[in-house]
Amino acid sequence: MSTLVADASALVSLGVVADDDPNPLDLCLSCYEVIVPTVVIEELREIASYDDVHGRAATTVLDRTETLEARLVDLDAEFPLDDGENAAVTLANDLDATLLLCDEFNQLGLVHASLVDTRLVTTPTLLSVLVRTEQLSAANARALLDEISDARSWDANSYVQRARSLLEAP
Repeated sequence: MSTLVADASALVSLGVVADDDPNPLDLCLSCYEVIVPTVVIEELREIASYDDVHGRAATTVLDRTETLEARLVDLDAEFPLDDGENAAVTLANDLDATLLLCDEFNQLGLVHASLVDTRLVTTPTLLSVLVRTEQLSAANARALLDEISDARSWDANSYVQRARSLLEAP
């Protein structure tokens, strides 16, 4: 099983639609060995304290913590992103993880450049991987991406619009 390191933003994105069928959070947790830095668990707890769609999504992810592994990571004091992304990049590099799941769209170039042998994927990309591996239909992936985009305010994001176009029927 491939190793996937995730940050809080991406897990919240998957948690937004975790009550849907099919459930992309559960698909991710069953298809990959998901490992997160402990600081990501702390971030999820903080997000879960809010009474909004993001708080409910973080709570959903926290309800599944027995299906993922949390590891303590020493932060790189020079890394210019928040502690969650900092720790996730460090952990992905330390583990030589197959994938880093991160939805920090404004800093994807920096995150990508910081990875050694790990492939950076976002939630829209993960949905397309689940389609290619026949875990999810393209129609379901489009519907999930639309729902996640609405909840996460991604409608104007050109990266997400491009990912959506790739999921369009030929």
